[in-house]
Amino acid sequence: MATIPTPLRIRNALENAIVEGRYLPGARLDPEALEREFEVSRTPIREALHQLEASGLVRVVAKRGTFVTEWSPSELAERFEVMAEIEATCGRLAARRITETELAALEAVHGECRRLAEAGEVEAYYARNSDFHHCIYRATHNAFLEQEASRLHAMLQPYRRMQLKVRNRMMRSFAEHDAVVARIRAGDGEGAAETLRAHVIVQGDRFHDLIAALRQGD
Repeated sequence: MATIPTPLRIRNALENAIVEGRYLPGARLDPEALEREFEVSRTPIREALHQLEASGLVRVVAKRGTFVTEWSPSELAERFEVMAEIEATCGRLAARRITETELAALEAVHGECRRLAEAGEVEAYYARNSDFHHCIYRATHNAFLEQEASRLHAMLQPYRRMQLKVRNRMMRSFAEHDAVVARIRAGDGEGAAETLRAHVIVQGDRFHDLIAALRQGD
């Protein structure tokens, strides 16, 4: 007998679909279609969408429906600014607190990112890029910070995914990761913080590149 998906499982499946680009920013989530896809009634779908709304991944618009969150350029810039500061804090703490086992895991993921970047595998690199950042979050040994960093990371995933499709961005991303790993390995907290902040912040030409990528996706 097939297991009936719970609201949490539905929420996780929808979150993955949004992060993976199946539902783009601004896309409407059709409850009836979701009922058919997951073979459930409206109640667990509604609960799952409420959970996604609480996480910031979707927005409920009265009398119109539920949509994947889409931000204006200024809203997007503000969120990347906050993400950059959170990542900087994670880098600073990770450089001081990372264990040998955690460092080995970070370097293993980094090595896989190198292989994928050199092969031009954007989609696979994107997934491992996320793993790279989560290794750093865990190495802070601060559960609350890890949770908040992961939450905002998930909210920005669709946009970070688009960034990697900008010409030469994947190789630049890997080079920035290389500098981050070197700072963390050396125990250089301030260096790790500054490198991660610069890696995540979206401003100047990078901001215009991201806006151009968003327009291409329309």
